[in-house]
Amino acid sequence: MKRLLTIALATAVLVAAAALSQPASKKPESAAAGLQVQAESRNPWTHLKLNNNPEEFQFAIVSDRTGDHRERIFSRAVEQLNLLQPEFVLSVGDLIEGYTRDAEKVQAQWKEFQGFVAKLQMPFFYVPGNHDLTNPDMEKIWQEKFGRRYYHFTYNGVLFLILNSEEPPGSTGLSPEQVKWARQVLADNADARWTIVAYHKPIWTGNIEKNGWGEVERALAGRKYTVFVGHVHRYEKFVRNGMNYYQLATTGGGSRLRGVRYGEFDHIVWVTMKKTGPVLANIMLDGVLPENLMIPDTVEPVTPLDRKATHPVRGWVYVDGVPAGGATISFHAPATASGKSPRFVGDAIVDGDGSFVMSSFGAFDGVPAGEYMVTIAFDGRYAPVGDKKTWVPAKYGRATETPLRATVKSGKNEFTFEVKTEGGEGKPEDRK
Repeated sequence: MKRLLTIALATAVLVAAAALSQPASKKPESAAAGLQVQAESRNPWTHLKLNNNPEEFQFAIVSDRTGDHRERIFSRAVEQLNLLQPEFVLSVGDLIEGYTRDAEKVQAQWKEFQGFVAKLQMPFFYVPGNHDLTNPDMEKIWQEKFGRRYYHFTYNGVLFLILNSEEPPGSTGLSPEQVKWARQVLADNADARWTIVAYHKPIWTGNIEKNGWGEVERALAGRKYTVFVGHVHRYEKFVRNGMNYYQLATTGGGSRLRGVRYGEFDHIVWVTMKKTGPVLANIMLDGVLPENLMIPDTVEPVTPLDRKATHPVRGWVYVDGVPAGGATISFHAPATASGKSPRFVGDAIVDGDGSFVMSSFGAFDGVPAGEYMVTIAFDGRYAPVGDKKTWVPAKYGRATETPLRATVKSGKNEFTFEVKTEGGEGKPEDRK
């Protein structure tokens, strides 16, 4: 009896939208495409408004593959993208290691990378990064292989504006020619329902009037848009002019992989483009497995890095005697030449009790032995002191000015750092 019931239910038909407005006893004249189900006065579902608006679509974004790339990460991501089946894949640059004028090496790196993306079952859109356009020689190879370094396309009413933040090669910014081109593209596509902007470096954090972003940003004013970049290998969301700007983490690039709290992880950004704008899902690569639960076995060799040995470093940070939870503590090695800036080595986020554990190359691996200048930074330079927030003098956040020092030796190291707010008010110049 149960089997007969199952067969009856399986063969019952109802044309979704039209049939739902008819009495349950009335059968549709023909079986239409799409959802077919028998509706009664009471039904075991919430509604039948399927989430299949033809104006909506899904695409994926991959972030930095290189900058000390790691073995078999990006190549596996390609296999995982084929499991996820987006309509296309967009990048934000740093696809090869680059940083060489040896044409044979560059060609070999591109051959390897193109071998990976050739396995994708959907289009892949290139975006150049500093590792891809390190110098004029590499720019020439890009030109020979891919042609344009900035371009645009539209899909389902959405404009995709692909920029090159590496003009000229080896520097940071948009050339006047590129800015003029971008303004024209935006003007020609004024009716786009949304604009997706993708490039490599988060140049809005620099001098936007010098690097060209200021003019492009003004051309974007009044329209709905979202910006995606990479480069820093650390996920962070910014809001500028009411619009969302996303700095992505990595898809194989060098990372300490300390997790979500640090924004350090390998991911694919899954974007669903809806009428109200893009909906983002950060998909961690270690959570995408095929039906047999076996991690795809791929080949993606790397050159072992020659790194200094690290030593455990932990400690505590206080602001006027109160634990500096949420602050970022960083160690900087002194400059080795006149005119050079101190070199960033490692950092940590301070926990609620004031404690921290340093990382340099991997998660919580410590710091190489040596002398360091130590900076303490807070968002907006506010630090919690008791039940209030107070200004922290800016010198503590500048490697060239901080009074804090640390000497890391072989073995375990512990430090306690005290930040003084000079009466809790700070100085007016500290607020700039």
